[in-house]
Amino acid sequence: MDLGIKDKVFIVTGGAKGIGKAIILELANEGAIPIIVGRSEREAIELERQIQQDGGQCQAIIKELADEQNCKEVADLAAQKWGRIDGLVNNAGLNDGAGFEKGPGAFELSVRVNLFHYYYMAHYCLPWLKKSKGSIVNISSKTALTGQGGTSGYAASNGAQLSLTREWAVELSSFGIRVNAVVPAEVMTPQYESWIHSFDDPGEKLDSIVSKIPLGNRMTTPGEIAAMTVFLLSERSSHTTGQWMIVDGGYVHLDRTKT
Repeated sequence: MDLGIKDKVFIVTGGAKGIGKAIILELANEGAIPIIVGRSEREAIELERQIQQDGGQCQAIIKELADEQNCKEVADLAAQKWGRIDGLVNNAGLNDGAGFEKGPGAFELSVRVNLFHYYYMAHYCLPWLKKSKGSIVNISSKTALTGQGGTSGYAASNGAQLSLTREWAVELSSFGIRVNAVVPAEVMTPQYESWIHSFDDPGEKLDSIVSKIPLGNRMTTPGEIAAMTVFLLSERSSHTTGQWMIVDGGYVHLDRTKT
């Protein structure tokens, strides 16, 4: 299937690791030009080198996205180099454990780190997305729909990401810009692996989780999240906007008590 994204330019925040890296590689495999954005310099430069050695085009931009000016510079640098921006994937975030009892300071910091750059990046990419009639995909989390416990800031941020997805889909439809969200649940990323190993018996904890994932009793792969994300960026989803795509093997939607 030709996704129609060859030589188009897509910014992916948090693009050096985990789900973001999988999205970058999927874009490169389709002949697009992915922009790797985030603060993981070593991993971003290595990924850029890998794609270029394989004959692809890409760009690594090392920035801390909690700063508004840095987000503006990301959009400016990408547009200056390539002359266009065709899509944005807001992906960077951290399940930081800013629980309810940790207090207002921890909550405010968590929301700033996990939410504000979704708005900043979309705002500063908007002039270019208007020209290309591009697409925005917000990577959220099932915590927005189910809660998790002990992570008020992250859950609130993800809930806001889903609300902004539908708000922007309405507001930007007149420009032909589509806005959708992908909602993962249990995906084995470096961040997730670190969380699993915080338990006394990581193996037992992991087994208890995958046993409740109805479709195959296994974790979702980063590649499966990437495939949905790139589809939503592409012309093949040209009449899809304002949607929350839950890619989780049925973990959130299906009745787990019967598995």
